[in-house]
Amino acid sequence: MSAPAGAPPAAARRPAWERLPLLILGFVALFVGIGAGLARLGWTMPAAAAGAAALHGPLMICGFFGVVIGLERAVAIGRLWAYAGPLLAGLGTAAALHGQHGATPWLMLAASGVLLAASLDVLWRQREGFMLTIAVAAGCWTTGTAFWAAGWAVHEVVGWWLAFLVLTIAGERLELSRFLPTSRGAKQMFTVIVAAVLVALLAWPQVWGRQLFGVALLALAAWLLRHDIARRTVRQQGLTRYIAVCLLSGYFWLALGGAVVAAYGLTPGTPSYDAALHALLLGFVFAMVFGHAPIIFPAVLRVAVPYHPGFYAPLVLLHASLVLRLAGDATGTFELTRWGGLLSALALLAFIANTATAVLRGRHGTRRTVGA
Repeated sequence: MSAPAGAPPAAARRPAWERLPLLILGFVALFVGIGAGLARLGWTMPAAAAGAAALHGPLMICGFFGVVIGLERAVAIGRLWAYAGPLLAGLGTAAALHGQHGATPWLMLAASGVLLAASLDVLWRQREGFMLTIAVAAGCWTTGTAFWAAGWAVHEVVGWWLAFLVLTIAGERLELSRFLPTSRGAKQMFTVIVAAVLVALLAWPQVWGRQLFGVALLALAAWLLRHDIARRTVRQQGLTRYIAVCLLSGYFWLALGGAVVAAYGLTPGTPSYDAALHALLLGFVFAMVFGHAPIIFPAVLRVAVPYHPGFYAPLVLLHASLVLRLAGDATGTFELTRWGGLLSALALLAFIANTATAVLRGRHGTRRTVGA
């Protein structure tokens, strides 16, 4: 997200090195969350990850994305208080890992409240449809986490958390659609889709509510495929094409996940539940992460992430692992699901290693340029 009008100048924002500990807290949640997911699939994991198996979803969504999105929002608006959001999310992860499971939801709720306040702060100064969508997304995280803190099970609030991630991404892509001629009717259709998501969440206990949620996600995937600038930038080269490939491939998984939810709902413990959640969270959300990392890391940490064709390897592995996992879900073959989960974990780790290598390559290149 770009800095809003009226935000403090870059020089007034916090030094980049001060953000690194917050980002590390997010990656702790990611690593433990990955291990917790593998433990659920029967893989032998370290005690910390195995003991957090029941918190796989909260660690990935609230712990990791709560830190990353909160940190990105704080950097964008340049407000010191906004950094409390990712810090609280990181503390929520720490509480979970130290057995303080009662405190974890409340810390995550506080983190979501700060993100919502930061989003409303931007909306107040930048009253655009995309910013309203992003603020609604933050509100979905706050609402779902409030229910979780009140004692609701994760599967009862997962729709709110999915909406948080999906609408955050959709809002940011809507912002970039300004560079393409988008008709008034298309904008109205986007509003209808977001409204349908909210209606579905309010009706979540009803079967038709979850089915409407799936239909809305399917419609959103179609809208993004039709109006996203990635349809044009995919014809370019280098990093621009890579980002577009990540986006367009992610929209496929958004459509597939939405179709599964529309057809089967989201009943915990069923193969369709596993297939839908991982199509949406791994296939869609992490494809967006893969694509946006070369932009987000320079903005947050002020480090260069030069493009390399090797960026495609984790992306291909991610998609292949999901095909394997969903094949296992569809056929009732647990071993396929299990191995698909392991390969997805390897894809995420390969992405992290690739990004770290690119950062080092960028620093080395900068030093050579200065030395010359």
